Amino acid sequence: MNRRESSAGQDLYSIAELADEFGISTRAIRFYESKGLLRPERVGNTRVFRRRDRARLNLILRGKRLGFSLKDVAEYLSLYEADTDMTAQNSLLLERVNGRLGELERQMGDLTATISELREIRQLAMERLTEGR
Repeated sequence: MNRRESSAGQDLYSIAELADEFGISTRAIRFYESKGLLRPERVGNTRVFRRRDRARLNLILRGKRLGFSLKDVAEYLSLYEADTDMTAQNSLLLERVNGRLGELERQMGDLTATISELREIRQLAMERLTEGR
C-alpha cells in the first residue's frame, strides 16, 4: 500500500487504496460518505482519508457483515465521538448484539426445522420411487 505521512504523523489513504485494502468498490466508499458515515478531507477534488476514516470503514463493513443496518452502524459511530468513557457506546453495542444474536438464533431454529422437513419429504419421495419399481 502506498501510504503517505501527513505533517501530523497520521497515515493518509486515497479512496482507491481503501477500496483495494477492503476489497470493495470506490463507489461503496462514496456511498458511505454520502450517508455521513465517512468524512474524508478534500484536497482539491481528491478525497483524503485518515486513519480514523479507515477505522470507521472497518467498523461499517464489520457491522454490515454481521447484519446490522446502516442506521445501527451510524448510531454506534455517532456515540464514538460523543461518549468519552464509551459507556453509552458499549451499552448500545450490547443491546444491538443481543438483538442480532436472538434474530440469528430464531433463523437457525427455522432453518433446522425446514431442513428436517425437507429430509423427511426426500425420504418419502425416495421410498415411493423404490416401491413404484
